[in-house]
Amino acid sequence: MKPVIKNLIVIATLNIHTILTGCFFIAQGWLDLRLSDIIILSTTFAVITSISIIIFFRGSSRHPESQTMHTLVAVTLKFLLELILALVWFIVAKKSSLHSVFIFFVLYLTFTLVLVGVILKTLKNKSL
Repeated sequence: MKPVIKNLIVIATLNIHTILTGCFFIAQGWLDLRLSDIIILSTTFAVITSISIIIFFRGSSRHPESQTMHTLVAVTLKFLLELILALVWFIVAKKSSLHSVFIFFVLYLTFTLVLVGVILKTLKNKSL
């Protein structure tokens, strides 16, 4: 299986797992959020991370000099899209409760660590 497809399946699985975990936390009363908030955030982070992974693997299949640029573009685009998401989420949608901020940054950290892990694993395997 191609690495890009494999990693997109991992992102989709992580998205489903995140939504189910959020549903469980809401049902237990541990989170004062709506399920739609978690679904929207988790899916948006998954889409942004998927776009970055596609850009990264597109660059890794090309010449070595373009691989560095594609890696930088993937990480920068992810950062900028998530910055725009944060502005929309906190300022436009006015989701500024403690639970909403906590969920946002947990999802940000989770999907960012997945992307960094994919990039580092791929670069390590290519150098061997």
